[in-house]
Amino acid sequence: MKLWQKTNTTLSERIESFTVGRDREFDLLLAPYDVQGSIAHVTMLGEVGLMPPEEAAQAVAGLQQIAGEIEAGQFVIEEGVEDVHSQVELLLTRRIGEAGKKIHSGRSRNDQVALDIKLYLRAQLRRVAEQTGLLFGCLQQQSERFRDYLIPGYTHLQVAMPSSIGLWLGAYAESLSDDLALLAAAYELTNKNPLGSGAGYGSSLPLDRYRTTELLGMGGLHYNSVYAQMSRGKTEKAVANGLSALAVTLARLSMDCCLFLSQDLNFISFPSELTTGSSIMPHKKNPDVFELIRARCNRIQALPNELSLLIANLPSGYHRDLQLTKEILFPAFTVLFDCMTMATLMLEEMQVRPDIINDEKYRYAFSVEAVNELVNQGVPFREAYRQVGNTIEQGRFTFDGTKGLQHEHVGSIGNLCTAEIRSVFENTLQRFTHR
Repeated sequence: MKLWQKTNTTLSERIESFTVGRDREFDLLLAPYDVQGSIAHVTMLGEVGLMPPEEAAQAVAGLQQIAGEIEAGQFVIEEGVEDVHSQVELLLTRRIGEAGKKIHSGRSRNDQVALDIKLYLRAQLRRVAEQTGLLFGCLQQQSERFRDYLIPGYTHLQVAMPSSIGLWLGAYAESLSDDLALLAAAYELTNKNPLGSGAGYGSSLPLDRYRTTELLGMGGLHYNSVYAQMSRGKTEKAVANGLSALAVTLARLSMDCCLFLSQDLNFISFPSELTTGSSIMPHKKNPDVFELIRARCNRIQALPNELSLLIANLPSGYHRDLQLTKEILFPAFTVLFDCMTMATLMLEEMQVRPDIINDEKYRYAFSVEAVNELVNQGVPFREAYRQVGNTIEQGRFTFDGTKGLQHEHVGSIGNLCTAEIRSVFENTLQRFTHR
């Protein structure tokens, strides 16, 4: 029997297979959060008199036992059981009897799964924030280590002006800081309680929604019961936008590393054990790790659009379409964790060639320095620009870029603002611990 069945009518196996889809697979990820939500709901039922206190306590103890089995990897959704919610209730009823059948009072699977997903996403976003912090720290450490290693900066893939490895890596650290802010906004949306909204229209039972919010440690609740259901899909899209922003940063960093590792540029290198070779060309050291990070992160960038199309024309209320958000979004967390872990591993072992900027082919990177030197002598900028431009066109441009660059303003080669960027990042990180 399904939770929603009222007779012994058998559902067509083909219909069941199609409507369940991959739900059982992803429901296993939701199991600990389903129990967590049930414990809060049952505790509240006991406190408001919808369950006798002794039965509520018995149910909580049984749910805690199931939670331990989930943590130990002993939980399965049995054959013929529709979903994780049904399995948890079935296990509880087997252990404590009729009292187990009372835990669904004042609750629908709609608000139950909405809560499970929010708790799951909240936990995953905390993990993403933690992993982002590790990559951020690596980037900042290497930025300071290589702050004096000058490289040419590029616009339009043309040599433009002097940059440095420190400035380059520091840019990606600050990019992560902005990505974290987007993730924090998504986190705050996931940290709202939909429990008690039922099927989307509330309940005539005297539920205490403030109490379940408190018990779940959530930052607030979705007050309107209709909107609590409408937040499904919208929450997932907000999370996908945050993950996508991180993926953009990782993909661009990976592309830079592929370019900088090429023989033509040869700015950076990695130990042989971190690169792959060719089956025919013995000299090759391929950046396969960065190429795969780039590809996987580009796929993650498609998620917000996929979720947008899924929810674009849904009216208010619950619709089965929303079931598919799990299989769209959930796998992205594992992919992103792997990409960040591998990027951190690679960057920790990165080496930089110290004399890059001295190569003759980069001499025009100092053209702006030559212009600025004339400006500092009182020559109007347009005249200085013309004079330097003429020497370049005539092949007479010379400028000693090794004598030191006067880049001291905020965010320049000589003033990376590492501590300031770290402060912004750490302040944003605190948003993941606030209720």
